[in-house]
Amino acid sequence: MHESVQGILDEYSDLEARLASPDIHADQELVRTLNKRYAALGPSVAAVRAWQAAHDDLGAARELAAEDPAFAEEIPSLEQAMADAEEHLRRQLIPRDPDDDRDVLLEVKAGEGGDESALFAGDLLRMYLRYAERRGWRTQIEDATESDLGGYKDVRVSIKARGRLGQDEGPWARLKYEGGVHRVQRVPVTESQGRIHTSAAGVLVMPDVGDTAEVDLNQNDLRIDVYRSSGPGGQSVNTTDSAVRITHVPTGLVVSCQNEKSQLQNKEAALRVLRARLHQIAKDEADAEASAARRSQVRTVDRSERIRTYNFPENRISDHRTGFKAYNLDAVLDGDLDPVVQSALDADEAAKLAALAGA
Repeated sequence: MHESVQGILDEYSDLEARLASPDIHADQELVRTLNKRYAALGPSVAAVRAWQAAHDDLGAARELAAEDPAFAEEIPSLEQAMADAEEHLRRQLIPRDPDDDRDVLLEVKAGEGGDESALFAGDLLRMYLRYAERRGWRTQIEDATESDLGGYKDVRVSIKARGRLGQDEGPWARLKYEGGVHRVQRVPVTESQGRIHTSAAGVLVMPDVGDTAEVDLNQNDLRIDVYRSSGPGGQSVNTTDSAVRITHVPTGLVVSCQNEKSQLQNKEAALRVLRARLHQIAKDEADAEASAARRSQVRTVDRSERIRTYNFPENRISDHRTGFKAYNLDAVLDGDLDPVVQSALDADEAAKLAALAGA
């Protein structure tokens, strides 16, 4: 830990010196990058200084305790302050996801279960929309294919924060653990004999990188097709070739968008989703190479790879990764998702703290 602490202080000092140099301000993009890193290191530096102050206070009290009993009486409280400062510092040293401040593109796709799975996909979408509403985020459904009974075969929604948020409060920071297969157990509306069925829907969450240069798209790698929109969407539907399908040839990724009114708008929306998916792929590969080795997204809608079960007869929600279980499924589906999300945040933090301790 001591090496990490010194590394933070050295980097912070270097950033201060660079930002104080008049020459650097000719490159505003570099200034923004350095300022962002400087601000991100601020809480860690404050934690280091608090820990150092607590360490010095405890050391001084121990030296003077032999001469003055009053200092000896202070030692237990100073030891506790030292322990608290060290624990806070350990948490600050946990590597932070650089995407935590980003907005999110979230997709829900029906899986096994036919119409019932599509209805459940609609329930999940409503849960995320209500959760976003509770947290003051803005949402917009960007593309959707509805099912005959009112659910969704697949739907994509953008979730955006309003203003600057604190650490672990942004859409990606809180929703990144939602990716995976969600299983539902209930009596479907199509079931005439009252039997409980099991079906599943898949959720994919990606940080929204917008049109950032972080993801370089070579136009020669793209195959762009246009076609006629179908389903709800206004007067342009079924009358113009406004829908757009983009294939990223090197990876085989295919993104389509038809909900916007013009071909240009659909193309821009599809490119945004493609950048997000490529960014997520690169992120997953980097995690694997760094031996961070956790599977954060489930790409296939397979009931055997579930992360969570929604049991309607028992009003129970269970997260299979964290062990979280509660009997307020109705409230969770109405957007009270924070306790479930927090269980994932806590589990991830505990794993990272254990990794730091073993380093």
